[in-house]
Amino acid sequence: MAQFIPASDKNFRYEGRIDWADTARPVLIWQGTKVEIEFEGIELSLCFGSCRGVVYFDLHVDGVVSLVEVKEANAPCEFVYPKALSAGAHRLLLFKRSEADVGHVAFLGIELLSGTNVSSPGKPPLKLAMQFFGDSITAGACNEDGAVDQWETLATHNNALSYAALTAKACGARYRNVAVSGMGVVVGYVPKVAGEIWNRLYPLPTSPKSDERDWMPEVVFVNYGENDDSFSKNQSMEFPDGFTDGYVALVKAMRETYPKAEFVLLRGGMFGGARSEPLCSAWETAVQQLETRDSRMHHFIFLHWSDLHPRVSDHRAMADELIAWLKTQPFMHRFT
Repeated sequence: MAQFIPASDKNFRYEGRIDWADTARPVLIWQGTKVEIEFEGIELSLCFGSCRGVVYFDLHVDGVVSLVEVKEANAPCEFVYPKALSAGAHRLLLFKRSEADVGHVAFLGIELLSGTNVSSPGKPPLKLAMQFFGDSITAGACNEDGAVDQWETLATHNNALSYAALTAKACGARYRNVAVSGMGVVVGYVPKVAGEIWNRLYPLPTSPKSDERDWMPEVVFVNYGENDDSFSKNQSMEFPDGFTDGYVALVKAMRETYPKAEFVLLRGGMFGGARSEPLCSAWETAVQQLETRDSRMHHFIFLHWSDLHPRVSDHRAMADELIAWLKTQPFMHRFT
């Protein structure tokens, strides 16, 4: 006999920008979203509701990781944990590794052996919360691919091994990631732009705005510009004249939502951010304007970059650079 532990059970701990319109069926949207609980017993199944697109998770049980794929469906589905479990206590962490723009899914809860117990993992003693905004680089797109970027399956796109997630983990920080592949400040490979998406519940300009009252990050990272540069070149267009103004307006809007946060304006990871003169010049002008008016604005430029989308080794190199720089910043001292 199995017992069902609904997603609304108070012992679940959630982290992420989640759709809570139905508390029995929270929708897991953005990459980096987490669900945690402790449970007992030798059986475990994850229960999902309707899915749009395709969603990949890393399922951690007692530190052992399994890949979970949820395909588009209107009907509920179940993932049966395939590994042997002892009769004792276990810790579950579900991490959404695929990005929001390719899929989201309702989480219904878990099924366990009848008569076993669940408990809360407890609140971790984390003083620091980090919010990352960006494009495919920040999402971790293609980072587990081989010699060629591929988009046929998102199983190799792993936000858990992005520079963003690695940086947050190294800093012992709570973590949210709102990034969309192909998206720019003015133009990009998708029709939406960052100013339309950064504060939305779903990655759609028509989506309701996210309620951020329960999420006030201490550090906000912003990494845009690669798509404005590469899309313009691919279309034989000039780099967009409105990039500087658009970037400044975007960061100012973020500042209004996160009035007490330290902002780190990032550049780099691929060719445009590292070598494109039009992008570098427009970005530097925007950064100068923002830093002149706001003492909590900072900037960081990655030295490491990749012609292809950064692979895991590239993300680790980028994270190492960013972590080393953060350790030198006075605003980080209160979290160490």
